[in-house]
This record gives sequence, structure tokens and C-alpha cells, in this order.
Amino acid sequence: MEELREAVLNVLRKVRAHRSLYVRNEEAVKQHLIGEIFQALGWDWNNPEEVRPEERTEDGRADYALILDGEVFAYVEAKNMGVNILKRDEPLRQLARYCFNSGVGYGILTNGTVWIVVKAFEQGSRLWDRVLVAVNIEEEPPERAVLKLSLLSKSKIRNIERLSSLFKALELSFEGLRREGYSEKTLVEYLTSREGSTTIPVGGLRGDEEPKAAYVYDNGWKLLPLPENSIKGVLLAVLLYMEKKSSGYQREEIRKAYEHLRTLRLDPKTALEILRKLEEEERLRIAVEL
Repeated sequence: MEELREAVLNVLRKVRAHRSLYVRNEEAVKQHLIGEIFQALGWDWNNPEEVRPEERTEDGRADYALILDGEVFAYVEAKNMGVNILKRDEPLRQLARYCFNSGVGYGILTNGTVWIVVKAFEQGSRLWDRVLVAVNIEEEPPERAVLKLSLLSKSKIRNIERLSSLFKALELSFEGLRREGYSEKTLVEYLTSREGSTTIPVGGLRGDEEPKAAYVYDNGWKLLPLPENSIKGVLLAVLLYMEKKSSGYQREEIRKAYEHLRTLRLDPKTALEILRKLEEEERLRIAVEL
């Protein structure tokens, strides 16, 4: 997932620097933007056994065909960024015709920043009702865009209908509960809590516990890898998290503190004191699972 996140951020950097190129030049969109995303999704972009460009159909040529087990699983149709594929019906209808007349189940329409995945046919449904995923990486938070784009990964795309249904159900439930007065923080903590585990804020620890996992709140609870199952291990994990989030002189100082503490035989209660001080001074929220 980290590779996909970096690819999305890199695409955004390219678009900000060269927007006029991508607005008029479809080939640049294909080579610079679409290919990078698909490679991060695990597709071997230059392997004709996985990706075939200019695939012939009865209605014309699809820009790409994605191949699984020797069969075309989905067609990909590319446009330049000057084409508003969220508002213009024809590009999506063209792609749906390619799929339907060739017996291909799914189509992916993209201009490099907007991605739409459509199911080719379902009796009694309209075209836009069959859209499984729609992503706009310029307008959505990167974490949200990356999660939705991950459904197109080579390892997940076979289950795209089931996974997209689960995401839609999650979004509807989440928004419904927010309208009922539950805070986003409460809902996220509910969803990320694990049955059978005890998660305790740092302020509620005694110092003699043996943590199984550590978490820090950063737009949701994030799991921190523990170098060792101890309060000292939690402290080291938090310092590594802080180092990653900082830069320049501050980053160097955090790294020095990490290297120094890593070699010390640190008393658990001393490590707990340092953690509580970090929480207060850096405005962090840290919890451990016991």
C-alpha cells in the first residue's frame, strides 16, 4: 500500500508541475500517470501477458486490456485531463460497449487523476448505477484515494464487486451514525478496537505491563511496529514515528534520542514517564494493546 501511496503523490506532483501537458496530451497521461499507478498496483506494465495496449474490439480499440489467467479481465480507456469523465457520458458509454460486445466484465476509465470502474452489464440497471469505484485523487485525501485504487491491484481486482460493496456499506453506515450524533473519533475507535484485546491509553499504564502492540492517533489509530514487547519498545516505536513525521534539525535530534535510548537498559517506569511527557509536549495520543 505504501508503494501505491507514493505513486499517487508522485502523480499529483507531476500534474501540478505539468498540468497543461496532461490537459492536451493523452499519450503523456498514459505514459507518465496511468502506467505509474498500475505498476504500483502490481501489474507488470510492460508484460503483454498481463497488459496489452491497443486491444482490438468490435467497436474500436481499447487503450489497454488487463489479462488474468490468459483472459481479458478488464479494458482500460484513457483520456487526457481536458476530458471531464465524471460529467461526460460518452467516454464511459464507449468503454461499456467495448466490454459488452467482447464479453469482458469490467472497464476502467481514467484521465490520470480521475478513475472510474464500471461493470459492463447488469440486467435492469443504468450505466452509472453500475459504477463500482470512482476516485478523484486531486480532490480526495490521499489515504481515501489509495484505499479505493487498491481494489484495482492485481491481487484484489477479481473481488472488486464484493470489495466495492463492502466499502459502500461502510461509508453509508459511518455517515448514518455520524448523523445520529456519534463523533468520528468514537466511530474510528470502535472500528479499530479488537475483540478480546485490551487497549489502554499511556496515561492508564502502571509501567509493569508487556504490550503486544502500540498505536498513535493520526487521523485514525495507526499501528506502530514494536522493536520489543516492553514499555521501552513502545517508546522506541513512538520515536521512530516522530522521526518519520519530522524533518531537518528536529529529525536529527529525534534520531539521536532514539539511538541513545535504544542502547540503554531503561527502567519501564522511566520509559513510561518519557512517553507521557511526549504525549503532553507533542500533543500525541498513544495507546498500547495488552
